[in-house]
Amino acid sequence: MTDVARDASAPTSARNAVVAAALDLFAAQGFEATSVEQIAQAAGVSRSTFFRQFGGKDDVVFSDHDVLLAQLREFLAQARRSPRGERNENPWAAACAASVEVFRHFAGEPDLARRRYAVVRQVPALREREIVTVFQYERLFDDYLRDALPGLDPIDSVAFAAAVTAVHNHVLRRLLRGTEDVSEQVLWDAYDQLMHRFGVHPDGEDARDDDIVVASFPRRMPAAEITRRLRDAL
Repeated sequence: MTDVARDASAPTSARNAVVAAALDLFAAQGFEATSVEQIAQAAGVSRSTFFRQFGGKDDVVFSDHDVLLAQLREFLAQARRSPRGERNENPWAAACAASVEVFRHFAGEPDLARRRYAVVRQVPALREREIVTVFQYERLFDDYLRDALPGLDPIDSVAFAAAVTAVHNHVLRRLLRGTEDVSEQVLWDAYDQLMHRFGVHPDGEDARDDDIVVASFPRRMPAAEITRRLRDAL
């Protein structure tokens, strides 16, 4: 756990000011040539304050992810507790909705996100850490699906979690490259297509009858999803 998570109470604006100062220095003189002391001085904070908010230079670049992962854990836990009829009751859609929360965070400050993206692309060590961070999101979605859908084939869970993360990163990179206008709806449309490919309806609703239930499912639909729908119908 990094210092970002330990000092998550620090005002977002204050932390972003440090991040912005660091990214300016990384762009001007390179990541390796920039010291913590230079970042602290440029941001107008003490060295001790820097280390209280961040664990090191690379933590500045990935400062949001520990907080985001903690927020997504709570988001998905709340999805499990949602009353019937809410979209997040469908575990597949809930995993997608959690990913949309991450997109919304970075799309809210696109300039800062683009500058961070440019730095990561230039530094091999940061690209390697990015891979590890992506895996953390995949693992979070995988664990959630297995918990929400008992009996789910691990292959389906792993595949869907990886696909959700890959689709998110693809759409986010389109935004970060700044060559096109990419909205949150673009990501949702992509997730609707993804769920369709897995044989899952985004709304998770089926027709019900008080006495007789007749249902048909795509052959490709995971067995655990069929079980969930039949259990709800009964």
